[in-house]
Amino acid sequence: MPLIELVNVTKRYGNVTAIKNLSLKMNDGEYICVLGPTGSGKTTLLKLIAGIVKPDSGEIYIDGRLVNDVPPQERNVAYVPQYYALFPHMSVIDNVAFGPLSRGFSREEAYKVSMQMLEMTKLAWRANSFPHELSGGMQQRLALARGLASGAKILLLDEPLGALDARLRVELRYKLRGIAKKNKLTTIHVTHDQEEAMVVADRIVVLRNGEIQQEGPPSQVYNEPKSIFVAHFVGGANFLEGFVAEVDQYGSWIQLRNGFLLRVNDVNRVVGERIVVMVREEKVEVIKGARRREEINLFPGAVSEVSFLGDFVSYSITLDNGDKVSSRMPSVFGLKRFGIGERVYVRLKPENLRVYPYPPQGLYKELEVI
Repeated sequence: MPLIELVNVTKRYGNVTAIKNLSLKMNDGEYICVLGPTGSGKTTLLKLIAGIVKPDSGEIYIDGRLVNDVPPQERNVAYVPQYYALFPHMSVIDNVAFGPLSRGFSREEAYKVSMQMLEMTKLAWRANSFPHELSGGMQQRLALARGLASGAKILLLDEPLGALDARLRVELRYKLRGIAKKNKLTTIHVTHDQEEAMVVADRIVVLRNGEIQQEGPPSQVYNEPKSIFVAHFVGGANFLEGFVAEVDQYGSWIQLRNGFLLRVNDVNRVVGERIVVMVREEKVEVIKGARRREEINLFPGAVSEVSFLGDFVSYSITLDNGDKVSSRMPSVFGLKRFGIGERVYVRLKPENLRVYPYPPQGLYKELEVI
């Protein structure tokens, strides 16, 4: 039996439908990341599970019990909101100890657990401070420590690392998952950061306009995106528009603009069909030298942009047919491997290409994340 189950849940705010006929199951001890753009319904989903808002239709079950009308304090849920909701009149340690004390812990036990959580979030040295004396990032860590110390079986995290500096955010994401697993917590972690979701999640749920676009293990969502939107939102991707020119038992030939022909392994297309081909940036090979006449999917172009990204170098290539593609290469190859304006070839291996039907509202509309 799943620990949490939503069945055909809808939530509206006036004329806006935040969650639309959504069904989702979450297993005991699972760490789920809900990923989506601003306004996709991520926070509303957490509030529905926490009992802060009620669904307009549908059912929510926790441990097999229908909880639509059960108040938040009776759901065994710890909700850590994006904007902290700290007790301003309480010290840092008292904020964290509030949960354990309310659950019947002795004062000694409550403060022991609270100090452990403050040490994990690097706030032990501010235990006697008050929330207004902390920076925004510290307040966020305090809210996180309070949620972790609550003793609840279900942990709901709304952008828990959003206000932290980059280095601490990376460090805490691993600790968060470790604590959740050690304490067998069912965790639902809302974020718009796809890298964060990939690192910590057992399963990713991608939301858009209140509807689930895809759910599954991180590697599956990244490598096998079901839609153009998911492919775009969960990682760097290039999109090429074209028409199906030929289909055989091994794949298809795609007519790109200005006569370029692209070979793909997809056999489920119809000649004349308008399509979009997706390739991940790290799968785009950029090479020097003359083209071998017999080699397929090797297109000439020129480097238009070079960006150093630390571990990677990003190249933007304008192909001779007018299409633009981006490539990410490990920076070990050197920033100066290709210079702006340099003539190069782009190689796209058929096995790295995914084909989608052309979206009815157009490609750019489908890529919108607002």
